[in-house]
Amino acid sequence: MRIPHEKTYIILDKTLTKRYNKSIRIVKIRVLLRVKGEKLLMKMRGIYNSVTDIRRKVFTEVARLAYEGGDYSRIDTLPYKIVPGKVAVYRESIFLERAIVEERLRLAIGLPLRPIDQHESVSDGIEETAIAEKYYDPPLVNIINFACNACPETHYHVTDCCQGCLAHPCKEVCPKGAIEIVHGKSVIDQSKCIKCGRCQSVCPYNAINKMERPCARACGMDAIGSDENGKAKIDYDKCVSCGMCLVNCPFGAIVDKGQIFQLIHAIKKGKKVIALVAPAFVGQFGPKASPEKLTAAMKKLGFDSVVEVAIGADLCAVEEAKDFMREVPEHQPFMATSCCPSWSVMAKKLFPELAPYISMAMTPMVLTARMVKKENPDACIAFIGPCAAKKLEASRRSVRSDVDFVLTFEELMGMFEAKNVKFEDITDDETVPLSDGTGDGRGFAVSGGVAKAVADVIKRLDPDREIKVASAQGLKECRKLLQLAKVGKYDGYLLEGMGCPGGCVAGAGTLQAVEKSTALVNKYVKDADKQNSLDSEYEITLGFKRE
Repeated sequence: MRIPHEKTYIILDKTLTKRYNKSIRIVKIRVLLRVKGEKLLMKMRGIYNSVTDIRRKVFTEVARLAYEGGDYSRIDTLPYKIVPGKVAVYRESIFLERAIVEERLRLAIGLPLRPIDQHESVSDGIEETAIAEKYYDPPLVNIINFACNACPETHYHVTDCCQGCLAHPCKEVCPKGAIEIVHGKSVIDQSKCIKCGRCQSVCPYNAINKMERPCARACGMDAIGSDENGKAKIDYDKCVSCGMCLVNCPFGAIVDKGQIFQLIHAIKKGKKVIALVAPAFVGQFGPKASPEKLTAAMKKLGFDSVVEVAIGADLCAVEEAKDFMREVPEHQPFMATSCCPSWSVMAKKLFPELAPYISMAMTPMVLTARMVKKENPDACIAFIGPCAAKKLEASRRSVRSDVDFVLTFEELMGMFEAKNVKFEDITDDETVPLSDGTGDGRGFAVSGGVAKAVADVIKRLDPDREIKVASAQGLKECRKLLQLAKVGKYDGYLLEGMGCPGGCVAGAGTLQAVEKSTALVNKYVKDADKQNSLDSEYEITLGFKRE
């Protein structure tokens, strides 16, 4: 994961610098700690573990079920195929393992979770979902209650590493007197602890751990609490469907709904389905999956053609650049980018007074879809990307007519495996070029890339204009960024927010480690024939008018 620009974070911590009269050197240390905290959210990313394996098998079997057709009630037998044998491998009971897979199967085809106290078969309602059009039954992100481990909520815990030192600084700094020395070792009274973390910060042996529920730690909206049984529970009034909770739950208890089933039905019915592939695709499907081979492989799945969403990113960069030049600072103090749906929804939820300062430019997905629809009015549009929140965006009233289906890279991999499509088997004669986007358009996939693209356009249009940029990645940092913008710290700035730490390459639907994906996307950016979004041939020919 790329370390964010220090200047941005120095600005973010400027008030702390004034308050404590610390040097810039100290502020930089705080930055590194912040980045370290973000890396905690990346510990499982890119590792093919048992949770990944189950997810992959579910997507593969759902795709195979759709391709093969026939009696869909045979979905009832799939848990026995996915979890074979008589002995549990991952949990205390094989029946529990299969019950969890059953719910995953239902969610993968868009069906709701079953009531835990009522009998319903896995296949109940499947015939209603077997349609060649979008099927969406909210909520998007769901917790399988009996899969949840009921992890304890945040608390500080003294480990066996405590040496019972003479200084006991942990006790001395505790503002609530919550730490006592028992038999020479520190003990925290949880009823008094306010979870300030001072004890942890001063322990010379790093003997005090902060225990956090992984899903809650990953949620930048503080939307995850506990039910009466200690199980995780989502507050949907706060949730923005970024999906960070589902990829950080080590028990695989959190799942988003899918549209694989409906997409394949559209293909089977002979509809012209055009795939829009987000720039973050580079490297997601392994070293053999070059952009040209990916296009050929997707045609084997039944897609009519494949379009690079970097085209829409270029259009978005131009629109946002024009918005910024027209509005800031004459009509508004700053402008925020609009391409990340989690970021923009978060801003509108928590900072409604700042909503007018978010760019009116539509997202790259929508811009690309409208461009393709203009040329292919009867086609179905399927967006393939890294983002769970795009599924929610595509269901909005203003977007649903433009984008018919949204799949993640992980779901697309399930389709490849269901059809036994192997990249190493694709010959050079089968490859199809995919090179319409500029370098700046492709760079939308990584944190800082959107702001760079917009700034590059502004520099070209008005070379003498000063452009101040601040960016944040991860919703917690995004919230801090907007809080400071609210009090006037970023007047005149272009603000970029990415809901996922690292940018789109860290989306909930990705397959590879974030650092690796970032490096590959950066190379893909450099390899582009054109670099500035203004050089895109589509900006003029589209004739697009902002609504």
